[in-house]
Amino acid sequence: MEQDDDGLDGLVRKRIRALRVSHGWSLDDLAARARLSPSTISRIENGRRRLALDQLVTLARALDTSLDQLVETAGEDVVSNPVRDAGHRLMRWTVRADPGVTVLRQRLVDPPPRDLSRLRAHPGREWFVVLSGAVTLLLGERRFRVEADQAAEFPTMLPHAIGAAGGPAEILGIFDRDARRGHQDRRSVIPVEEDQGAIGVASARVRLRGPVP
Repeated sequence: MEQDDDGLDGLVRKRIRALRVSHGWSLDDLAARARLSPSTISRIENGRRRLALDQLVTLARALDTSLDQLVETAGEDVVSNPVRDAGHRLMRWTVRADPGVTVLRQRLVDPPPRDLSRLRAHPGREWFVVLSGAVTLLLGERRFRVEADQAAEFPTMLPHAIGAAGGPAEILGIFDRDARRGHQDRRSVIPVEEDQGAIGVASARVRLRGPVP
């Protein structure tokens, strides 16, 4: 690689140092893992030694990353704007690194339906955290109250619904590809009354998590 501190070369050198520091390693620590001398590591980080492909492969392995990630260019599209759906009070983002993942922010004002036959199920998994207020999560015949700063994760093959609990609430959710498709395509959604047997096979495990202190 050409030694251009303003280009990819300089970015890779900064990335090597940043990864080393994030691991809490000294030059000697990384040198021992990569089987290179500390002075070689120092010269690579400081731009005084040419970056060779074989050394980059070795350093990537020693830093617990991949060569692709180590030499990845800095993307220009760092900041993205949401797709807004005013009718459903939500904003939606797609994760560029994984187009199958969708991040959704939604304001909830209505409680979940009382009629359990209106609960829906579809393939996939969902995770959400409550940003403000509190929500009620219905999973089959079970009811969970999820408070602000708590998160819930569950398989969406369980009949489910989410609604506000005692007042407006706001959630931030992450959907995998199947869960997103299930919400977008109502034809793939399984009403409770249509297939009780298939839905009953799904595990009823839900994880509620608070923030790490």
